[in-house]
Amino acid sequence: MHVSHLSLLDFRSYTSVEVALEPGVTAFIGPNGQGKTNLVEAIDYVATLSSHRVAGDQPLVRMGAERAIVRVAAVRDDRQALAEIEITPGKANRARLNRSPLPRTRELLGLVRTVLFSPDDQSLVKGDPSERRRFLDELLVARAPRYAAVRQDYDRVLKQRNTLLKSAGAARRSGGGSGQLRTLEAWDEHLARTGSELLAGRLALVEAMRPHVAKAYAEVAQGSASQSAGSGRTEATLAYKPSFELPADGSSREVLAAALSAEVAVRRSDELDRGVSLVGPHRDDLVLSIGPLPAKGYASQGESWSFALALRLASFDLLRADGDDPVLILDDVFSELDSDRRARLAELVAGAEQVLVTAAVADDVPEVLTGARFDVLEGGVQRVR
Repeated sequence: MHVSHLSLLDFRSYTSVEVALEPGVTAFIGPNGQGKTNLVEAIDYVATLSSHRVAGDQPLVRMGAERAIVRVAAVRDDRQALAEIEITPGKANRARLNRSPLPRTRELLGLVRTVLFSPDDQSLVKGDPSERRRFLDELLVARAPRYAAVRQDYDRVLKQRNTLLKSAGAARRSGGGSGQLRTLEAWDEHLARTGSELLAGRLALVEAMRPHVAKAYAEVAQGSASQSAGSGRTEATLAYKPSFELPADGSSREVLAAALSAEVAVRRSDELDRGVSLVGPHRDDLVLSIGPLPAKGYASQGESWSFALALRLASFDLLRADGDDPVLILDDVFSELDSDRRARLAELVAGAEQVLVTAAVADDVPEVLTGARFDVLEGGVQRVR
């Protein structure tokens, strides 16, 4: 799969721009602040319905404009499809497929698939658990778009349940709240149902990722100082850390739902006291380790980069195994890496069907990734012949 055309209207810094793309490597070169990342961000937004740079949609719309429009033409098996998203902050975004309106924007998910590397990827290793949960869930949705609805349902249930916990807890402290507690039991069932489905998906995903992460880490980190003889830290592993003890008799949704319900009942008093849900996928973490030690807090700068890159490369391998290559986006990554990791990463991704690279200077792009080039300067995107 590859993107053949990108069209932007009032997206970020662009009033209007049209960019024709092709398979292979394409590099967007220009000084910082000129709009290189805006181009690849737009493609990734169509793939994920979110930005890798900001949490909300407001910054995506050019200052002074009411809305932004992103159109991406994608080619798969010699067939082209046109995806369009209209971004209107404060309102529901709208989506079209081949010019026809879709009832929900999430129905575009799966049409374009991306794996994006960025300088912020070290947060996957060094950051809060929320960063790793987001990574898992985005990959889960990329592999099976139906999980977008599961995530949305779980977030809705969690929000409603937390609101009820606050009011029920306050009522209990004043000597009442029996009616609210009965209502809370119904939301407990919703939490167990949606939470167990999300949890089952994450557990299966982590299991599938393990060999890919170990292989990718070994390839990225081989020969580096972090792998010096006698370090004892040579293998990258992952383990899912849930907010409660998982049952020993399997990880089916039914078994997980029963276990989650039981733990919620045990934690009821604590939850009412604190006014927040203490059990569920929103409290889980992905533990990354190098050898016997957790990467967070123990990994060197180089090891952290190698692990972050391994997570992205493993994502690419999983998506490729599902059917076709996702679009690989390398957003200003090479300037952050030492020469050894830069060369190894370039060699590992060079064979992808489409690779989009952003860099401040052309020399930052390894020779093995030579391909089409666009100069990005002062709001213009010019193909270099």
